[in-house]
Amino acid sequence: MQTVPTMNGEASLNANGGASVVGEANSAPASGPTDRRAARKARKMAEANNYNKKHGFRLFLLVAPLLVMVVLFSYLPLFGWVYAFFDYQPPIPLSESEFVGLQWFEMMVQNKAQLQTIGQVMLNTFAMSGLNILTSFLPVIFAIALNEIRAKWFKNIIQTLTTLPNFISWVLVYSIAFAMFSSTGMVNDLLQNLHLITEPIKFLDSADHTWLKMLLWGLWKGLGWGSIMYLAGIAGIDPELYEAAQVDGANRFQQIIHVTIPQLMPTYFVLLMLSISNFLNNGMDQYFVFQNAFNTKWIQVLDLYVYNVGMGQNSLSLGTAISMLKSLVSVALLLIVNWLSKRTRGVGIV
Repeated sequence: MQTVPTMNGEASLNANGGASVVGEANSAPASGPTDRRAARKARKMAEANNYNKKHGFRLFLLVAPLLVMVVLFSYLPLFGWVYAFFDYQPPIPLSESEFVGLQWFEMMVQNKAQLQTIGQVMLNTFAMSGLNILTSFLPVIFAIALNEIRAKWFKNIIQTLTTLPNFISWVLVYSIAFAMFSSTGMVNDLLQNLHLITEPIKFLDSADHTWLKMLLWGLWKGLGWGSIMYLAGIAGIDPELYEAAQVDGANRFQQIIHVTIPQLMPTYFVLLMLSISNFLNNGMDQYFVFQNAFNTKWIQVLDLYVYNVGMGQNSLSLGTAISMLKSLVSVALLLIVNWLSKRTRGVGIV
């Protein structure tokens, strides 16, 4: 009689079509060598199955704290969207506030002044996000240039000096900017002492070139940090590719063009797709500390506008409504980018 064990080692069929229960392989009588091998195989499969279940449970326990944090900080705050449908005036409780339905959403599109303000805010948001995407190749170039430095101590110094600004808060960055570029700052004093200018240049309290200024401050703060991922990508490139290029007579610049950059393109493409999906998320810190009465019109991006409406104008319900629309548009952008990624690369990013 030949016994065929199942996956869980609990039942088997004999050769003439009759069903016989092996049960626990340990207790099944082994009448011959074939039966003993089948019983051992069933026992090993049962043990492997139990191990997989325990291993999966341990992995779930590792992920569980992260899942709890995601629920607490990403999904639970969505309950706050309910404020967009009430005329909420703190400190009156929400239960005692008037339900106004879609009034705040209608006001955004019916009030001409409000519509013009939102249009200017969207222009600022699109301009800053567009400039950030257009300059997203700079960390790639910086990482490649850093990788070409042969003196390791000099390379470490440059990398450290360019990465440190990422850990400085925007409040401190503005303090540095004020000390250097205010009307009485170091740069204006130096230019006046050199008799290059007669009146202080208004670097900060002016609306001129606001987008460019914000872009440059952002690059100064994030260029070194943004290049870290590309440096890791360069370190992971197969050295045989460079050896093959050298055999073919490629110099260092040609190796960068034909080996390094093509190998970094998948990483760059994924980060670019994520940047596009976050097109409306400029953040608020940088623009909040640099805003003043002179540049408010050009520096107010969507995140800052939501804050100014909600906290500055004490209209939390309208600010929540604007934030809701921003979230929905961001999700739509993410789905579009994911679709584009699947069409162009064959795999999605989410």
